[in-house]
Amino acid sequence: MAKMVKKSVAPFYLVAALWLGWALLLPLYRPLHYVLAGVASAIVFVLGKAIWPNKAYQTPDPEPGAPRPEAKAEEPGAPKPEKKTTGDSELDKLVEQKDLALSEMRRLNEAIEDEKISAQIDHLEDTTAKIIQHVVENPQKRSQISRFLNYYLPTTLKLLNAYDRMDAAGVSGTNIDGTMGKIETMMDTVVAAFDKQLDALFGDVAMDISTDITVMENLLAQEGLSGGMRAGGL
Repeated sequence: MAKMVKKSVAPFYLVAALWLGWALLLPLYRPLHYVLAGVASAIVFVLGKAIWPNKAYQTPDPEPGAPRPEAKAEEPGAPKPEKKTTGDSELDKLVEQKDLALSEMRRLNEAIEDEKISAQIDHLEDTTAKIIQHVVENPQKRSQISRFLNYYLPTTLKLLNAYDRMDAAGVSGTNIDGTMGKIETMMDTVVAAFDKQLDALFGDVAMDISTDITVMENLLAQEGLSGGMRAGGL
């Protein structure tokens, strides 16, 4: 059996009532007044404890191996939630890198107040997600974004972190103003570079579509189906 003690709150209510009544009926603007009120509070608290003492009770000990009350018992045979994976450890690392990068971009976006930089971070977050997701769905293109992952993305986050720290410094100076200005100018180039990286991933798709269009145009011309309607039909 475990012994538990339930503390009485009545004495605290009595002391609170005393201070309220004292403030309404008696003076409370000199040190002596506060001393007298404190002595009266102590007396009232002791009397309250005597009238409404703490209550002790016992609870049965839990059976060996039984789950604790706050722990939710799992249903027998219920599957445990598993972290989603792609089945490829390298792609899983890529997804994790994407999640970390996007999380950092969101944090920086909340911290940086400049509207233009904030809009650019929004654009970079969306483009980064599309770049990495496209490679996850097309693993054969993984090598095309190696420099993007190993240099462009981390360097961009480094620049934005530096901008955030300097902006938070709240002072103006040659080094701070000059560096922040360079980063603001560089961000236009960074946004364009991220867009080009995404566009480059669709190079093979564009080539295939272009080939399909050329073949279809030639077949339509051979069948007389291009250049207008045929007599008596389409």
